[in-house]
Amino acid sequence: MQVVLGGIHVTALPEEGLAHADAIVSGEAEGLWTQVLEDAEKGRLGRTRSLTQRRVYKQEGWPDLVGLPMPRRDLTQSLRYVPFGVVQTTRGCPFPCEFCSVSTYNGTTFRFRPVPDVIRELEQCAPRVLFGDDNVMVHVKYSRELFEAMVPLRKHWVGQASLAALHKVENVALMARAGCKALFIGFESVDDVAVTGAGKRQNKPRKYHDIVRMLADHGIAVWGSFIFGLDDDRGDSFRRTVEFCVESKLTMALFALLTPYPGTRLYQRLVEEQRLTKDRWWLSTDHDTDAPFFTPKHLTRDELRAGWVRAWREMYAYPAIAKRYDFGLEHSWIQNVAFWPINLLMHELAERKIAGGQRDFRKHRLLDVPFGL
Repeated sequence: MQVVLGGIHVTALPEEGLAHADAIVSGEAEGLWTQVLEDAEKGRLGRTRSLTQRRVYKQEGWPDLVGLPMPRRDLTQSLRYVPFGVVQTTRGCPFPCEFCSVSTYNGTTFRFRPVPDVIRELEQCAPRVLFGDDNVMVHVKYSRELFEAMVPLRKHWVGQASLAALHKVENVALMARAGCKALFIGFESVDDVAVTGAGKRQNKPRKYHDIVRMLADHGIAVWGSFIFGLDDDRGDSFRRTVEFCVESKLTMALFALLTPYPGTRLYQRLVEEQRLTKDRWWLSTDHDTDAPFFTPKHLTRDELRAGWVRAWREMYAYPAIAKRYDFGLEHSWIQNVAFWPINLLMHELAERKIAGGQRDFRKHRLLDVPFGL
């Protein structure tokens, strides 16, 4: 059997990928995959011309997104897959968030699929769509053209978005008309200094609450993402973050421990500051219990981990779940049908995996989420 590895990890650390495969694809595969298949068929996969070294397939620049082939959606017709048609419209991100690996893998310049190509793919999709973009509303001109074209399709879709363009009601209203029902938003922190220090200057915590309410007024549910362990986090950061989530009635929230991924500016900075507690932490056999893998500035590692656990438990305690239920989202099926099952599952995750350390929780429980509703 011949093995080829690709993705973010082997792009950042090709030597690790080459230790476990005949060849690796560094970066995006368009323009390379045909060559990989031809080499595999001819028995020369993973060999340079000298036949002495493993092969890294890598192209110069970034692939053009014009005329991409349609995906084989018939291969994912199973209850084990979330019943959303996954579509990607852009790649790359111009924001300099130091903890993020997107620019390492997809570059810092936006690339776009032609809107007609995207619409043709959407016409072949199921009624529910998941946009795989890192940000569906960061290039406003392109996004407006796409969403205007989507209105007649009457799709229901979810996606990721930064806060950069969500403060304008006309952008939110257009997303709602195009069928947006939920957004995953990286708030990261409720502190101005913390988000600025992490390179996420487009986030303005003083505007968070108004943006969430505006989205709710247009029937768009919010799944917020927050990071604990930023250099300006202190002991009260956990409590204030959960208070914001509950008071703003977020449908869900994810709390992450700051993680120094290889290839990011954060990893390099922590190495230079000698704050990593384990150099190649990703080779650890138990990421869940060993994290965080660095020394925070204003907290101990134990304080950071304990605050992270406490935030999960408080966010998904039964009284907090009830308080977060938003009757203003009457047009969102995610809120009206999926809110309680998903939040009750998140309660179990918080108690059994985050707090209780049950590592196989997801294996036994994730398929119980009613994604097919």
